[in-house]
Amino acid sequence: FENEIAQYCETDYALGLANGSDALFLALKAMDIGYGDEVITCPNSFIASAWVIEAAKAKTVFVDCDDDFNIDVNKLEEAITEKTRAIIPIHLTGRPARMDQINALARKHNLFVLEDSAQAIGARYKGKRVGGLGDAAGYSLHPLKNLGIIGDGGFFTTNDKFLYEKVKKLRNHGLKNRDECEMWGFNSRLDSLQARLASIKLKHLNSWNTRFREIASTYRKGLNAIVITPQDSADEESVYHNFVIRVNKEIRDDLMQYLLTRGVETKVHYPIPIHLQECASNLKYKKGDFPNAENFALEMISLPIYPELNESELNHVIGSI
Repeated sequence: FENEIAQYCETDYALGLANGSDALFLALKAMDIGYGDEVITCPNSFIASAWVIEAAKAKTVFVDCDDDFNIDVNKLEEAITEKTRAIIPIHLTGRPARMDQINALARKHNLFVLEDSAQAIGARYKGKRVGGLGDAAGYSLHPLKNLGIIGDGGFFTTNDKFLYEKVKKLRNHGLKNRDECEMWGFNSRLDSLQARLASIKLKHLNSWNTRFREIASTYRKGLNAIVITPQDSADEESVYHNFVIRVNKEIRDDLMQYLLTRGVETKVHYPIPIHLQECASNLKYKKGDFPNAENFALEMISLPIYPELNESELNHVIGSI
């Protein structure tokens, strides 16, 4: 599976891990990021995008999101300090972040770029797969992901042999071999049964991702005149792990409740930005610091999207909205 997924992601190396969070965390450890270091990411993500930074004993620094829900590259450089060591762009909802500009800033300031690709397996930016666009990437194989297994799992990708070799040891207690331990490590392995399942499902991933894009296109055509829908740019090929619309915040919750009465379950990804979570109080951010992330959290609705949705069901969702 590791060989197959590296080939699929167009990277030199891949390693199976216990989950997608560990992929990010062990990458940070392999980069020797820790006390006194700062890592920049976005606050409108799942909590894992930030806790991995805190777990590595570094400081999380947030930059607001843009209209595509990805990190606003125009605000990125002002957040870079002499303590900054890495940027974690999140390909949220399966849409690629603007990696050219992110990489250019990283090169200018000698920073690592660690892609959070948990929601974006198979997505492309300017013709290239995400996961091989920075120094390393972390992916999730959670059952709800486009490529999901039966339980938790994840993997790490990179083109850097040093990072590959180090994460390979870190995931297995830091062992150099059965009896010799080279470094303090962790226990984060993808078991063989889950790897086999992922290998089988990988053969279907492209067709599933095509269906995700078809569903997104149907939603877009049916809803463009009614709500704000995500619009693809010419540079990206999204895999639409989530299809997120935006509506007036005054009616958002009423609309979600109405849709539920019509048999349409929706969610918000994510209702509380990370900087406003209780666990993030040590970072000293406050309400109003990241207005886009905060406002979008009040307007967003994630619609049902998975390959098995049929046209009748899609039309029911659109008609109900």
